Amino acid sequence: MNDQGNNKPENTNDSAQIDQLKFQSFMSQARDDQNLSMGILAGIVAAVLGAVAWAIVTALTNYQIGWMAVGVGFLVGFSIRQFGKGFDSIFGISGAVLSLVGCLLGNLLTVCIVISRQESVPFVDLLTRLNPAIAIELMKVTFSPIDLLFYGIAVYEGYKLSFRRISEEEIGRLTNT
Repeated sequence: MNDQGNNKPENTNDSAQIDQLKFQSFMSQARDDQNLSMGILAGIVAAVLGAVAWAIVTALTNYQIGWMAVGVGFLVGFSIRQFGKGFDSIFGISGAVLSLVGCLLGNLLTVCIVISRQESVPFVDLLTRLNPAIAIELMKVTFSPIDLLFYGIAVYEGYKLSFRRISEEEIGRLTNT
């Protein structure tokens, strides 16, 4: 299945034709099984876990790895697909937005780790003193243009991976053979 909101399955076997009535019935049932709330909840958990993993890797290696953003996008998109089971575009949009939020949070936590070490302030104390204005200023000061590349890849993955796919077995049940 094309996983970007187009609900027509790709024909994997030229000799088999999709039975449109079976397909419409399948899609009706599949849409009834969608769960946006569960998908978004799973996406939020994935974004937070991905951000924390990003910060831990940075703390352990003393090196910020931009590719961690890609992992956040993958984790968010996969989680939304597994728990949301969605075909509609809102699942992809949710995956994209939550991937970006996870990346921003991962970067912010990383900056907080660096400041915590440099200023010898306990990390938890630093987090409790953080407010939106300070967080935004920290993100501005530490922004690098390369961040846009990694955020863009993460957003793309979060979008693309958030859609439920029709399995080969399901396609087989939808064909006129």
